[in-house]
Amino acid sequence: MTTLSISRLNRFPVKGLSAEPITSVALRPAEGIPGDRLFGFARYNSGFDPSDPQPLPKDRFVVLLKEAELASLQTEFSADNQILEVSRNSEFFRFNMRTSQGRKDAAAFLHRELALADPEPPVFVSSEPHRFTDVSVVSPVMMNAISVLNLASVKALSRHLGENVHPARFRANIEIDGLPPFAELDAIGSTLVFGDVELRLLQRTKRCAATEVNPETAERDLKLPYLLRKHLGHTDMGVYVEVVKPGELRLGQSGHLLA
Repeated sequence: MTTLSISRLNRFPVKGLSAEPITSVALRPAEGIPGDRLFGFARYNSGFDPSDPQPLPKDRFVVLLKEAELASLQTEFSADNQILEVSRNSEFFRFNMRTSQGRKDAAAFLHRELALADPEPPVFVSSEPHRFTDVSVVSPVMMNAISVLNLASVKALSRHLGENVHPARFRANIEIDGLPPFAELDAIGSTLVFGDVELRLLQRTKRCAATEVNPETAERDLKLPYLLRKHLGHTDMGVYVEVVKPGELRLGQSGHLLA
């Protein structure tokens, strides 16, 4: 039995903004990563209603799919005190998202810095337990799905392309090592086991133009969906999983794939 290990754990407090690296996380059945994608910046005329939250396509929000410049912003968001901190080059900005003025200022900042084409700034929204996951439009189960990336697959893709592909392009919650390249893609229905935690593989993750953006330069330098299809015959990289049995995941924790 192949031994796997957890190389990185991430949550993304605000859809489209920076990852928050974490060292451990407690998971519960049918729920996603606590604090993951509970907030977002809905674009002008997005149609999102916090009082009646419905899943919407990702392009209704400020995301890398349309705004490569987002990758040039380093952000931190505390759900506890609702403070959003943004740094860009040597500049630093701080917004109190508990206040109406703070939310307006943050939205105006994004509208200005990203040169959004929308006629009005976006709106900072949340409606917990609603999550702004990319596959929330598929089903309630998928709204709480957790994304897993096999680092061996990313390395194999890099070899195919002759280019270094940074795993951060894929914005995964869990990065694992130890599986053969692309083995996860053919293991839908199987279970990842880490200690007490069991994660059932639900479906492959189809990749969009957001992965074209280099997370280090904020430039679109690799047409990854096209290149994936050209070299591998599909646009998939990584998988979505659901929590079947609860427990704690830890950075460096070992596990295995149960067929």
